[in-house]
Amino acid sequence: MTPTIDTLPQTPDITPLPTIDGGFQTVLADPPWRFANRTGKVAPEHRRLDRYGTMDLESIKALPVGDVTAKNAHLYLWVPNALLLEGIDVLQSWGFRYVSNVIWAKRRKDGGPDGRGVGFYFRNVTEPILFGVKGSMRTLPPARSTVNMIETRKREHSRKPDEQYDLIESCSPGPYLEMFARYARPGWSAWGNESDAEVEPKGQAHKGYSGGAIENFPSLEPHERMSPWLADRMAQILAEEYAAGSSINELVDKSGYSIQRVRGLLDKGGVELRGRGRPKTTAKAPTAKKPPAKKVAAHV
Repeated sequence: MTPTIDTLPQTPDITPLPTIDGGFQTVLADPPWRFANRTGKVAPEHRRLDRYGTMDLESIKALPVGDVTAKNAHLYLWVPNALLLEGIDVLQSWGFRYVSNVIWAKRRKDGGPDGRGVGFYFRNVTEPILFGVKGSMRTLPPARSTVNMIETRKREHSRKPDEQYDLIESCSPGPYLEMFARYARPGWSAWGNESDAEVEPKGQAHKGYSGGAIENFPSLEPHERMSPWLADRMAQILAEEYAAGSSINELVDKSGYSIQRVRGLLDKGGVELRGRGRPKTTAKAPTAKKPPAKKVAAHV
């Protein structure tokens, strides 16, 4: 029987990490971190919710990641906000040094912060990936223009955004290994008790947590008020569209908002409206006329 994550720390026949000639150059890991409160409603081990088993810190640190990675390698390590120090400890135990991070900003459908997160001190709407380097290896050229933030909507409990793979593959070289994988990625080696295609990963998709695109123009009732955050965001988007040449009527059609709301948001965005009949594009500056050529008297 294949051991589960719950049995990994105590079982002598732990499923070994996969290996490859030369070692993996990039590792993505989302360990099942154990919190001090293991019985609370948000705890992964909550019996009724049955989300997933966890591992203690020493067991995670003891995984021989350094043995299966190349001399020069990258590590992307998911860690809860409350366990940042433990995350650094794990990263170093695996033979990497911390150099940066990528932040997952969890968004609502309208693009605002998804305040349905948990936390004892603040309502968490972010989750970091610690980025570590083993040996000496820079990120790939596309990383120079890649921001260290992923903005997406949430899905099942603990499921991370698929956008992470595109970011990693564009910034770090293969071969790739994902540890504690739940959904196998083509072209990657996967390790974990939920990585098999025949295993149904735990974690329910609750209402409102189905992922999907973030809408530029969220639907509103005719007299529904926008939150200050949303009004600022819509004002910025409409101002950019207007500056790019869209007319007010086109913005009304595109957003579904009334002409009064669109005008109000443009005003909030500090936009100076064009007069009727003026061209959409910015007029070109007049070119300076060349001075007339001087007449040269002919010599007799």
